[in-house]
Amino acid sequence: MIQQSEDLKWQSVVARDSSQDGHFVYAVASTGIYCQPSCPSRRPDRSRVRFFGSPEEAEGAGFRACFRCRPADPMAGMQQVELAREYLERHAGETVTLKQLGEVARMSPFHLQRKFKRLVGLSPKAYAGVLRMERMKAGLRQGDTVSRATYDAGYGSGSRAYEQARASMGMTPGVYRKGGRGLSINFTVVPSPIGQLLAAATDRGLCSVMLGDDVSDLERRLRAEFPEARLERDDGALRPYTEQLIARLSGSEETALPLDVSGTDFQHRVWEALRRIPAGETRSYQAIARELGRPAAARAVAGACASNRLALVIPCHRAIREHGETGGYRWGAERKRTILERERIQRDSRKDESVPA
Repeated sequence: MIQQSEDLKWQSVVARDSSQDGHFVYAVASTGIYCQPSCPSRRPDRSRVRFFGSPEEAEGAGFRACFRCRPADPMAGMQQVELAREYLERHAGETVTLKQLGEVARMSPFHLQRKFKRLVGLSPKAYAGVLRMERMKAGLRQGDTVSRATYDAGYGSGSRAYEQARASMGMTPGVYRKGGRGLSINFTVVPSPIGQLLAAATDRGLCSVMLGDDVSDLERRLRAEFPEARLERDDGALRPYTEQLIARLSGSEETALPLDVSGTDFQHRVWEALRRIPAGETRSYQAIARELGRPAAARAVAGACASNRLALVIPCHRAIREHGETGGYRWGAERKRTILERERIQRDSRKDESVPA
């Protein structure tokens, strides 16, 4: 039985069958190198080949990874995963099976599932769900009825659409279509060391924190975000929020604030990673992606930062580009540099105070 299994593996190696990548690796005794089944290198003599279930097993037996097919490289397979992702985007709103995706990417469904989640940050099913939700939201913004938008997005039932909408948008599709109709939001605008600061909250917590130079422009942005919500300025009720936000700019400890912010599971993971970065320090989008176990998801990390509605509370200003460049910021790159510089000054000041005279 073992011999039969190895014969099948050898046939996959001879055929350079990429669908078997990830299921096993083969090693060549005469060279001391191990490869993926699809490796383009010249095929060795069968008598010199050994099979292993993983790169770790091959390396444990004393073999080293091939430079051409990079069997131990977490980025290997990115091109095939991109084919699968592009297929999902072209067929958003349709039901696509993992088997179909495997045929598109020329990978086994199991291997594709594992690679896709590692490199993209979401499983193919979850990624398709995000595309479906974005398709529904686009339909609602264009004025489609809720039933039409959910149907065109590919939802099999209204209940499923409502369930996912509450999780990702914090509201039902109907409320989203009406621009937040039925929501009550209090807001205030106060001066801060880096410009005007707008804070808005529902009865559940902060739902928006904006920075800018003009009070009326900030109010306009808030109304554009929630055009049908009941917005009421209440400086007194939101003072505890704004005091804490401004205190953060002076180096005070970042105490927890109640939040009412929705996003995908991956966005929430990125936001939590940002909140773990100490004040005065930075991390690259790539480093954050690696921390989350998704080394190829740097662009998705940057996207999660860009969609952050809560300036300062979720400190996306601490996320920078790979080579130390500040990068973009929703409230202006200059403001981002100012916030970081203030944090560094406060951090260094605290270090100096802790040194004995």
